[in-house]
Amino acid sequence: MESPFKADVVKGKVALITGGGSGIGFEISTQFGKHGASIAIMGRRKQVLDSAVSALRSLGIQAVGFEGDVRKHEDAKRVVESTFQHFGRLDILVNGAAGNFLVSAEDLSPNGFRTVMDIDAVGTFTMCYEALKYLKKGGPGRSSSGGGTILNISATLHYTASWYQVHVAAAKAAIDATTRNLALEWGADYDIRVNGIAPGPIDDTPGMSKLAPSEINSKARDYMPLYKLGDKWDIAMAALYLASDAGKFINGTVIIADGGLWLSRPRHLPKDAVKQLSRSVEKRSRDAPVGVPRSKL
Repeated sequence: MESPFKADVVKGKVALITGGGSGIGFEISTQFGKHGASIAIMGRRKQVLDSAVSALRSLGIQAVGFEGDVRKHEDAKRVVESTFQHFGRLDILVNGAAGNFLVSAEDLSPNGFRTVMDIDAVGTFTMCYEALKYLKKGGPGRSSSGGGTILNISATLHYTASWYQVHVAAAKAAIDATTRNLALEWGADYDIRVNGIAPGPIDDTPGMSKLAPSEINSKARDYMPLYKLGDKWDIAMAALYLASDAGKFINGTVIIADGGLWLSRPRHLPKDAVKQLSRSVEKRSRDAPVGVPRSKL
């Protein structure tokens, strides 16, 4: 689809994207690059990084990849500093690195729970912590006129509850709390905007291949009226909005991009039966004798 944004909407900005070599992260990298930004991507797998950087450069995008694990503080520090050294500034941090798998709570080991928390929640904070120096107003490579932007990729799993996702729901809840608290503190002190995006099910992503593999005969559409798959492009457009001047007054907000899925409830009564049933209930209510209530005391 054609972008609704001008081609230079983030021109001159430098974006560091964790998990930017595949899935939603790569689409955000691509769209930021197509709209004028220089791109640094961070990931654990060199082959994925090299392939992603090559693809971005083939589109005329200035791009570089850095190997690193967001769970390791030294890696986070090195990648943030390397991004600054390479491009001379840092304007946008996108925390997209994530871990996920289906598992019932009783089969999830504390180590498995901790691993997802370390990648998603602790990793997000660690990257923010290291990027603060370069994102804050008046920091290296920045003027005193304004700070940068942080985008944290979250989910809607923790809004109610989700089957076999206690580890991820806990991690995403922590990310949203981090987003709001940093928006308050760093917005006030350093003029940094911190927002989040909560994607729904997105087609052709590693997340969907893990959470809805072909082996599962999903009946989701039967009990979730608003169920449909989104595109990676949808999430990238939300990210562009938040990272550009179009979103300059947005801070501490998590944009839900799921087509309304998290609101879905089963339709227990067909629409054409509602009117008839309502009339019957109202008639029965009017015709019922009115008794004088008696005290039970």
